Amino acid sequence: MSPPSGKSESGLARLLGSGTSGILELFIFHPIDTVAKRLMTNPNKVFVSGAPFSQGLRNLDTVIFKNASSASVLRKYTSLFPGLGYAGGYKVLQRIYKYGGQPYVKDYLNVHHKDTFYRIFGEKSGKTIIHATAGSIIGIGEVALLPLDVLKIKRQTAPETLKGRNIFKIFWDEGLGLYRGGLWTAARNAPGSFALFGGSAFVKEYLFGLKDYSKATFFQNFCASIGGAIASISVAQPLDVVKTRIQNRPFDAPESGVQIIKNMIKYEGTTSFFKGITPKLIVIGPKLVFSFTVAQQLIPLLDNFFVAQGIISKPTQSL
Repeated sequence: MSPPSGKSESGLARLLGSGTSGILELFIFHPIDTVAKRLMTNPNKVFVSGAPFSQGLRNLDTVIFKNASSASVLRKYTSLFPGLGYAGGYKVLQRIYKYGGQPYVKDYLNVHHKDTFYRIFGEKSGKTIIHATAGSIIGIGEVALLPLDVLKIKRQTAPETLKGRNIFKIFWDEGLGLYRGGLWTAARNAPGSFALFGGSAFVKEYLFGLKDYSKATFFQNFCASIGGAIASISVAQPLDVVKTRIQNRPFDAPESGVQIIKNMIKYEGTTSFFKGITPKLIVIGPKLVFSFTVAQQLIPLLDNFFVAQGIISKPTQSL
């Protein structure tokens, strides 16, 4: 994103750059996100010890495609696009908020608290920690978008709970119930966003030796996004599974996060906290890498373009 020192990109560039990354991510990766969510919310073992391997494949087919498991290939594929409307609203707003909002928090920390960070962590590490801390703060605030995330997940995993109700009816009926799992979401987002932005800044600072992060090449942004995405997914995965299961519960039969954790340990074992991490790292990881790379690349490019065209005035220097 924007550098720890140097010019600060305009709000317009941040809005359009982050929004574009969310739109592109949505249409390319939504089916993959659906697969990961359905695997995470499945409480049963897919491959059972002693059962034929073919049975495990059939179980996997049912978990992923649900009622379309015996349908044609095209029908199976289209079944992976439930909740696209909710996902569209959530994903685009999420990326605008996170990728476009983190630089503002980072700028604030640079202006008011940079000396403290540098004194505690040193100059190079201080820059990285400022980026990470700004990401963590913005990640916690992402809870405000939780209702759209809840509806997206339910359309992906339990569409019957929304049948016959439009979005206004759902908000009216459920109210604050749509914020169920909010504390768990914040607990997941804080370290996850810390690792995402901190990991990216670490790669730029220590691997590429960049002083002005906005001058990173596409390859450097790509590598930095990989570092941030792997760190973020790995750190947040256990709480992400808990959060997803809380949100997947029927509106009229909620279950606390603590109870879900107890049941997971009792009936599924501790490895259940990492269910879905393989498709996440292999496929959802690239989704995060893609959107983060696009946002980091587009924001400074758009800012330079707008300045050159006279659409915005030359940006001021940020500390």
